[in-house]
Amino acid sequence: MPDPEYLNPFVLPIQTRAAERHGPLDLYLPDTPPPRPAILFVHGGPIPADLRPTPRNWPVYQAYASLAAARGAVGVTVDHRLHDLAGYPVAAHDVAAAVQTVRADPRVNPDQIAIWFFSGGGLLLADWLRTPPPWLRCVAASYPVLAPLPGQDVDPRFKPTDAVATAGTLPIVLTRVGRERPPIAATVDAFVTAAHTAGASLTVIDVPNGRHGFDILDHTDESRRAITQAIDTVLNTLT
Repeated sequence: MPDPEYLNPFVLPIQTRAAERHGPLDLYLPDTPPPRPAILFVHGGPIPADLRPTPRNWPVYQAYASLAAARGAVGVTVDHRLHDLAGYPVAAHDVAAAVQTVRADPRVNPDQIAIWFFSGGGLLLADWLRTPPPWLRCVAASYPVLAPLPGQDVDPRFKPTDAVATAGTLPIVLTRVGRERPPIAATVDAFVTAAHTAGASLTVIDVPNGRHGFDILDHTDESRRAITQAIDTVLNTLT
């Protein structure tokens, strides 16, 4: 039986580093001397509570965190508890706690933090857009869900399409795939429109032939360029 898609290799060749584990967090440390900026990668969902391996052990998140470390930032992954649609408040608490732990680490510059969301984890972006703290230098989102999908009963707090109105000058890096599922694509389109209306600092990186999960599904130069552009853009906000 083949492995599930989420265990596919990352499309951009990167040597996976050994992680330093702290409870639900894994830290991927750069070779450059501390303190360093940090990027927290927030997986999507909902993910069944009993699924193994858990997301921080998936090749895609290990690769993103290793890529950040190779570029001089502390890469961080977290297993948050988004196990069903009612779990967004708990998952948001887990992400906030992860950020607090990362900022308290002496090897991290607490004023140079980015948070990068994926897929269904995109709804968790709302809290950070609504009232961005001064130490948050950037938020990013790859193939995200940016509003509850039709028929989903999700706490209305988690609606980035509304929250972006108060994002101010916070840099937002959105990786958008051209072959997105239509209901998700509609939320992305609405978010882009709302961001432009609000004058938000939005950078859109398009992957015209990319699918949801392009970074493990579409082994193309287009995919690799998009990932490189996204990490470059996020790192530039952390200098």
